[in-house]
Amino acid sequence: MDIGVNEQTPREIVEELDKFIVGQKSAKRSVAIALRNRWRSRKISLSMQDDIAPKNILMIGSTGIGKTEIARRLAKLVKAPFLKVEATKFTEVGYVGRDVESIVRDLAEIAVRMVRAEKLKSVQDKAKELANERLIDVFVPEATSPTKAFQDFFSDDSEEKKEEEPKYQAGRAWMKKRLDSGDMEKNMIEIEVEETPKAMMFTAPGFEGMGDNIQDMMAGLMPKKRRKRKVTVEAARKIFTQEEASKLIDMDEVADEAIQVAERSGIVFLDEIDKIAVKNHAGGADVSREGVQRDILPIVEGSTVMTKYGPVKTDHVLFIAAGAFHTAKPSDLIPELQGRFPIRVELKSLKKEDFKRILTEPKNALIKQYQELLGADDVVLNFEDSAIERLAELAADVNDNTEDIGARRLHTLLEKLLEDVSFDAPDLEDKNIVIDDKYVNEKLEKVAKNRDLSQYIL
Repeated sequence: MDIGVNEQTPREIVEELDKFIVGQKSAKRSVAIALRNRWRSRKISLSMQDDIAPKNILMIGSTGIGKTEIARRLAKLVKAPFLKVEATKFTEVGYVGRDVESIVRDLAEIAVRMVRAEKLKSVQDKAKELANERLIDVFVPEATSPTKAFQDFFSDDSEEKKEEEPKYQAGRAWMKKRLDSGDMEKNMIEIEVEETPKAMMFTAPGFEGMGDNIQDMMAGLMPKKRRKRKVTVEAARKIFTQEEASKLIDMDEVADEAIQVAERSGIVFLDEIDKIAVKNHAGGADVSREGVQRDILPIVEGSTVMTKYGPVKTDHVLFIAAGAFHTAKPSDLIPELQGRFPIRVELKSLKKEDFKRILTEPKNALIKQYQELLGADDVVLNFEDSAIERLAELAADVNDNTEDIGARRLHTLLEKLLEDVSFDAPDLEDKNIVIDDKYVNEKLEKVAKNRDLSQYIL
């Protein structure tokens, strides 16, 4: 199982991140080193592995400059269980809100889904064979008349059975040929599908894990129902393949592997960590915010949390915290929590040149996205260099004069810019659209100049 294992060098990891994220070299280097250290820790002696914990990272920078994207792309790169949570969703134990231990339970769920998906892939060929056999059974069912059943009970070698067997096998062989040829994919058939009854459970905040366990227990006690459905042969094959694949994998084995993957390769991204920082200790809301920090601390330090799949240790989970820290400082966090994030990375605000690169360079660049979207209506969208220059200039200007929301400003600018084209796209006679600086000015300049209006629209 290759989940969470990555053999790329830090330089190669940064090169991969560069394909999607513009700038922020120091942050990319830090996460690349953290990732490589995980690979290194697997190569050392077992006696030392437990002593070397990952170095957690604290990213500091305004919204929209790539903090979340760096962590998300990192997790995709290594196929590691990745969970993004906002620190503000949690409250101190005893208050209304989510229990911080739900972070670990959610991470375990993600790991189980990942491991299960890998296991299902490995049994797909066998599952397809079994699904094909079930399809043949639908078209060529074995005779089950009362007379035949009575004869078969007393004699397995009845004359009738000997006569019918060759016809039955010939029918199956003929049907297999037809199914393999693909001639019957659109034919409608009636099949029986399994339905697992779901017990509706409502639990109080902080007891989510208990609710999951009770729900699983109730579902196990209730018999599985079957219902008939009319579907195409193609759809039936997919349904049967999924059912057979699920039967071929051992969920206990999946759970055991998933716990190991979550413990050794899990990545938790704690966003808005600055919102629970406490500048003074005047009481009130500050008491609750400090309480959340103290509740998060054991998980970041390393503790064992019970999940429905078994106990999960957090000693080797990599925690990446992030916050804008506009009104607070990292030193406003409690000292114990500060000490658990030894790597500090400050991300730089985006400038005009960064916006130009964001619009065109990444694999998933915004202009490429809009070209693909409008291409569905056969519209060919072309951006001249002057338009890209003007868009970048406007984004930087609006960010400087109103709220700095980083690259997210480009989303709002482009959406406003292409609003008319998107609306008229299906009815346009001339499908070739050229966007230049004049078009950008016509659509956006008035809004960008009116600061009160741009605060709401842009």
